[in-house]
Amino acid sequence: MKLHFEGDIADLLPGIEALSQELSFTLSDDGGKVKVGPSTAEDVLEVGLEEGNAYIRYGQKHQFFRGLGLLIQQGQTGRPFHIQENQQFGTIGPMFDLSRNGVLTVDSFKFFLRKMALMGLNTVMLYMEDTYEISGEPYFGYMRGRYSAAELKEIDDYADQFGIEAFPSIQTLAHLEEFLKWESVAAYKDTKGALLVGDEKVDRLVENMLESVSAPFRSKRIHIGMDEAEELGRGKYLDRNGYQARFDIMIGHLEKILKVTSRLGLEPMMWSDMFLKLASEDGRDYYNSEAGIPEEMAKRIPKNVEMVYWDYYHTEMEDYEKQIAKHRPLGCNLAFAGAVWVFNTFGVNYGLSLRATDSALKVCKREGIRDIYATMWGDDGNESNPVAALLGLQLYAEHAYTEGSLAWEQVTERVQFCTGIEAEAFLKFKDLDEVPGSAPNNTRQSNPSKFLLYQDVLLGLFDKQIEGLELNEHYAALEQALRDVRDPKAELDYIFEVPEKLSGVLKQKSEIGIQLKQAYDSGNTEVLRHIAAQVLPAISASVQELRRAHRRQWMRIFKPFGWEVIDIRYGGVISRLDTASERLMDYVEGRLERIEELEQERLIYSFNNRFNNMGVGWCSYYYRMASPNVFFHVLNPL
Repeated sequence: MKLHFEGDIADLLPGIEALSQELSFTLSDDGGKVKVGPSTAEDVLEVGLEEGNAYIRYGQKHQFFRGLGLLIQQGQTGRPFHIQENQQFGTIGPMFDLSRNGVLTVDSFKFFLRKMALMGLNTVMLYMEDTYEISGEPYFGYMRGRYSAAELKEIDDYADQFGIEAFPSIQTLAHLEEFLKWESVAAYKDTKGALLVGDEKVDRLVENMLESVSAPFRSKRIHIGMDEAEELGRGKYLDRNGYQARFDIMIGHLEKILKVTSRLGLEPMMWSDMFLKLASEDGRDYYNSEAGIPEEMAKRIPKNVEMVYWDYYHTEMEDYEKQIAKHRPLGCNLAFAGAVWVFNTFGVNYGLSLRATDSALKVCKREGIRDIYATMWGDDGNESNPVAALLGLQLYAEHAYTEGSLAWEQVTERVQFCTGIEAEAFLKFKDLDEVPGSAPNNTRQSNPSKFLLYQDVLLGLFDKQIEGLELNEHYAALEQALRDVRDPKAELDYIFEVPEKLSGVLKQKSEIGIQLKQAYDSGNTEVLRHIAAQVLPAISASVQELRRAHRRQWMRIFKPFGWEVIDIRYGGVISRLDTASERLMDYVEGRLERIEELEQERLIYSFNNRFNNMGVGWCSYYYRMASPNVFFHVLNPL
């Protein structure tokens, strides 16, 4: 396809050229004419084709690129059309977690920015706990794939050509375990993950953080974190200063940070949860407490910082209405952060994500919340990947250009155009965890795709959770369904290889511990021999295939740093399968009197279980999936 743009496109041309291959067009003077000009208002986008003349009228730069995609998508029919969209939010876009093993390569980031441009998203937050450079701090992000200032500038430049605002999200209080673990920075540490606030060295460190991370970006926005700081003031700070109220400590630290951001001309935002927790009855409850912000607390909270209300869990609109109302007494500008659930799983919990997002964004429109972010956390290793989350981002984008409710058909049509993958294919990712026995739409966040892979076959920690659910059959059917939706010609077909291979492992491994226990208890040595000699080696071979597929995917998306964690986990699974085979053979051939692991009674792993209608289980940490025994022991947690 050839296109010729008429109008002032000098500022748009780099972005147009970057998308030309994505949209299969070339720029040519004899191409189809597209008139480009301003729309009637900043929030209005108009796209159409009338009497063979195409046009894109936009109020903001990023809208043009959504309009370009809509023009090509709708123009394929050759029929006249006119689309007018009114942007509902001031800023909307994803937050990429770049701190939990997976640090996107610059090329991967550019890929996402092109997709975001087609969707019409206009902001991207880079969550970096210690994965950026700080002068004079060599251990900050050491061996973690940290971005150089030049890499961050390259990302910012690429985003800007599409009218997308990139800005950093960092931590200036807690969630700094990966930096504070180093002996050489012990002077900065209060507790395992929290800074020793009030210390002059820490004040200089935080100032250095803010200066270093903001320098590569055009944007003046900066997220300063400060969430989940329950440890605040409980370690060295307590020893030095005696007991101090956490609210007082937070306010003092925040005021220092705001002096720095003011000096640097930055516009700070922070997570709001600690203030709501500190106002609650027990000092910890974020969601369920009925207590609001007391007036005396609200008066002391600085108003020149935007508060970001995060909520990834609720599916009912009234829950969001209630939580937004609780935030109002803070008196600050309020933003909202939802999620596309790639957390702590190999899949994507679309059952929860799509419903939670739809409810949340409807309420945000009514409540006048203008700044919206879609977080994609990579908790405990980042086994999933953000490419699989594109359907979730498309939902955010379509909400951003639709008043009130949104038709699902609009999302499905757009995601197929923007990504080349049908919505139904993306939804297969949810079936890795949305298994028989799970809560409807997996609202209890069960993650069997992860704990069934990593659990030990002899210990069977999760066997009682899944007893009788026939998960082998579920994963066998899912393996075939994933094969059926794959399209080797599609750019993103590669993202289905890992879930397909994982399903191939879990159709064999899900219930093997149950079978082992039953055969052992009944004295069926022939079954045990067969499992030892045939089944477990076959599972091990399938795990090796999965590992190789996962490695290919990782190296395509992320920097290599962090892959060693996943590699070691796979190695643990393979080693334990080998040990299990040997112990079973020793037993059936009389070299071992009994297998002590199989003598043990199987118990329910967690309160989240199907027997109380709470799903099939959830576990947040690999090391708890793999063993109930001690992986590590911290003698001095401070």
